[in-house]
Amino acid sequence: MSGRETVLGRVRRALADVPREESPDEVPVPRDYLTSHSPGDPARTLETLAGNLADYRAVVHRTDAAGLPGLIARLLAARGSRSVVVPAGLPPEWLAEVQGVRQVPDSAAHTPQELDAVDSVVTGCAVAIAETGTLVLDGGPDQGRRRISLIPDHHVCVVRCPDQVVDSVPQAVRRLRPSRPLTWISGPSATSDIELSRVEGVHGPRTLEVALVLG
Repeated sequence: MSGRETVLGRVRRALADVPREESPDEVPVPRDYLTSHSPGDPARTLETLAGNLADYRAVVHRTDAAGLPGLIARLLAARGSRSVVVPAGLPPEWLAEVQGVRQVPDSAAHTPQELDAVDSVVTGCAVAIAETGTLVLDGGPDQGRRRISLIPDHHVCVVRCPDQVVDSVPQAVRRLRPSRPLTWISGPSATSDIELSRVEGVHGPRTLEVALVLG
């Protein structure tokens, strides 16, 4: 017996007592499982987020709202960026201290080749998940089109803490609309499919810097 036949046999036995006319919507499923391992502890949640982001090789920075413009300016300067993609709804004060860097407005007219020639992108996020070290973008005004976070080689993502930070994936899903273009980011783009050798930048930025804005 093949593995496929074994699995299908188990499914048939499990469904043997289910009436044919019954639909899944007619059977309530209890969802009383835990959605967090550290409920009501924002400080612990933030530390978990920072630690897991770092484990995924993201570079984590902490600042406050007043220090954010200076931080972004320093990150772009340290990278040697000459151009940066700017979502239409990015707060203008975030880039107020950036000097000598061409700001490229996010536009549907940009080709992948044009975006690939841009050095950096700065975005906000919709939510950050502490337990998985994941940033979720949903195409909001401060995030722009999905492709701007996938093509430029350097991504600076701003997370407003604690408002945008949740403990777990179930908590994040409750905040998100599945009809929006969701991009889930856990560290820089990477793959280890080929001989288990980690290669970064295969399908997105090779460098992810996360600014945790405390306030």
